[in-house]
Amino acid sequence: MSVEEVEQEPFSVHEFVERLAWKTMGANARSSPEEFDPVILYTSFEKMIQDLKEKNNKIQSKVTSLELQCTDEEKRHWNRVSELEKKNQSLYTDFQTLDERISYVATKVVHLGDQLEGVNTPRARAVEAQRLMNYLGEFLTEEPLKSPVLVDPFQLHLTADVIQKLHLIALELPVGGRFDIARQRIAEKYDAVEKELIEEFRLGQQAGDKRQMRKITNLLQHFKGYGKCIDVFIAECQKGAYRHASIFDDIVALCVETNKLAKAVFINSDNIMSKLVQNVFQGSVQGYIASRLENQSDPEAYLNNLYDLYIRTCKLTADLSKACTEHEFKLGDSTFLNKLTRSIFSHHLEKYIEVELQSLKQRCSQVLQHYYEKKEHVKRQIQSGGIYELKRDIQAKLGTVTKAGPTVENFGGETFLSQEVAINILQDTKNAFKRCQTLSLQSDMASNAIKIFELLVQYLVIEHIDYAVEIGLSGIPPAEPKTEPEIYFFDVVSQANTLFHLFEKQFTDSFIPLVMSSQHHGFYMKKKRELREAMENKIDIGLDRSINAVIGYVKYIFATEQKKTDFRPESEDAPLHLLSPAAVKVCKFLQGQLKEIKDSLDGKNVEVVLNTLGQRFHRVTYEHLTQFTYNSI
Repeated sequence: MSVEEVEQEPFSVHEFVERLAWKTMGANARSSPEEFDPVILYTSFEKMIQDLKEKNNKIQSKVTSLELQCTDEEKRHWNRVSELEKKNQSLYTDFQTLDERISYVATKVVHLGDQLEGVNTPRARAVEAQRLMNYLGEFLTEEPLKSPVLVDPFQLHLTADVIQKLHLIALELPVGGRFDIARQRIAEKYDAVEKELIEEFRLGQQAGDKRQMRKITNLLQHFKGYGKCIDVFIAECQKGAYRHASIFDDIVALCVETNKLAKAVFINSDNIMSKLVQNVFQGSVQGYIASRLENQSDPEAYLNNLYDLYIRTCKLTADLSKACTEHEFKLGDSTFLNKLTRSIFSHHLEKYIEVELQSLKQRCSQVLQHYYEKKEHVKRQIQSGGIYELKRDIQAKLGTVTKAGPTVENFGGETFLSQEVAINILQDTKNAFKRCQTLSLQSDMASNAIKIFELLVQYLVIEHIDYAVEIGLSGIPPAEPKTEPEIYFFDVVSQANTLFHLFEKQFTDSFIPLVMSSQHHGFYMKKKRELREAMENKIDIGLDRSINAVIGYVKYIFATEQKKTDFRPESEDAPLHLLSPAAVKVCKFLQGQLKEIKDSLDGKNVEVVLNTLGQRFHRVTYEHLTQFTYNSI
């Protein structure tokens, strides 16, 4: 067994000893004690221990040698580091010396430059002044200009620089005398050069030459016609920009593209963009809106177009604001776009509420008129109050005396209430409220909404619902009818409640949000409650009259069709009728009325009406029964 096994990984001492013993004694020594020889095993172990000691001495010698090598290498590196530190210190000292020398030389150079500038600047100014005086001299005479700078069309940029300076000089010349000719000729040349520069700018923009445009704007910004250059730029940008049927679809893209060009050409590109948007709004957009709103013969169509255009313009301003953030340009202050929007619509917004109210009146009147014409009904003046009630009672009494019932017009059971009419009026007012919220100034919104609401109350609540309830009241039979009464008021109650619920929903959804923050909120909450109470009072009166008519007819049947001796036969052996003809007639009549009440009314109204009817019927029946005579039992 070799000592080299000790160097193998992983190494286990226990396994190493076991292998050594196994190889020394053989495989049979463990199972056969006779073959086990401890001397041989002892000798083998001594030899292996000696080999391990020799191996350890060799490894220890190698470790000592490596440690000596590491110590020598460390010393060499420390010496190298010391040398580098000394060299670095020397270089740092040289760098400081060089830096001080450079600073000294730079100071001398700056001082020398200042001295040279002090000498050259006056000289350059003198040369420039001399050159301008020579040019001015040509303008002092009436002879044609001769200098190439002033007459060569290929030196237009130099000409512009010279003529702009001469223009400033001419402003300082005294008025009158020999300088008038020069001033006039300079002004003419100034205008001509300005026009040529603007024309070159226009041609450069058409050719897409941004560099040329930039040069010209740098020259023209000192000229009076710089604004004309901006106008040309804005006009050229809009040529061919409006490709869609609606102008609103192209404006944002126009502004984004123009902004890129403006940043490349103008120094103050934000001002250019503000002027562009102002020009677009007050020009193209305003013209488009004017053409769409020119025809005002149909107020409803006019209002719908106005609302649609205003909404689209507001959306345009929102899109422009978003584009400003995304493409990094500004359009005036925070109110710039809103002011533009209000300005182009100002003529229409000033008279908006007048047109709105006129259109709403016309629409509501037409809806009601068409409905009543379809029913072949002519609206009549409703009579109400104490005098009318007294007159009605007197007519009923006269009818009783003459044994002919009073004439009651019930229009064949027509309720004169229509959900279609109500929905049409509510839809018109809903649209009006929506336009009011958008088109009204914040300060006028509540007052305008109130005007619309008053029309809604007038045409829907008063002229339709209340009128139908009044007609229904007048059609209720008298309290003591001689014939079976036809009572349609229960149906009127059902439909009136339904329509008033629709009115209340629009009151809450459309009207209240517009007056919520105003001082009128509480007043109109109270007014709506009063309208509801007034209608309920009339309905209560009508229900009471209807019940009276039902009970009155029951009393009439009992009084005319049943004898007091019906339950007292002349003979004791005569059969007793459990159900009289009068009772049959009353039951049949009441069943019809109960069905009508349950079909027409809902909620607590059914319970209250049935309770009242039941109590009165019980009272009448009881009083009627007490008048009978009976056989003794």
